[in-house]
Amino acid sequence: MDLKENAVLGDAQLQEALNGVNPKFGDFCVRVAGEAWGHSLIDQKTKAMFTILLDVANQSYSGPGIPFEAHVTMALKQGITFEEIEEILLFACVYCGFNKAAGGFGRLNELKEKYGS
Repeated sequence: MDLKENAVLGDAQLQEALNGVNPKFGDFCVRVAGEAWGHSLIDQKTKAMFTILLDVANQSYSGPGIPFEAHVTMALKQGITFEEIEEILLFACVYCGFNKAAGGFGRLNELKEKYGS
């Protein structure tokens, strides 16, 4: 995927996963999020960082349809490293809470094992 490409509209795997939750939900998410990700003032990599930070704030780490893994995957595709994600989680400790960030670190460790990093 081209790093300047829309991270939602340009990712067939993500679209398939959203449709796997529910086809109507997937279609809606792709259309709405695709439009939001299409705005060009903030680059795709920064938006990917925002999604992870929002997952921490909302404690969206696990379960069917929960976005943390999808957002980490999206961030990796945009060139973000696991080390950068760890720094995002450290930053989140201050503004979202230590317990919320701890959940993110726990889930991120699982994803690092899954992706072999």
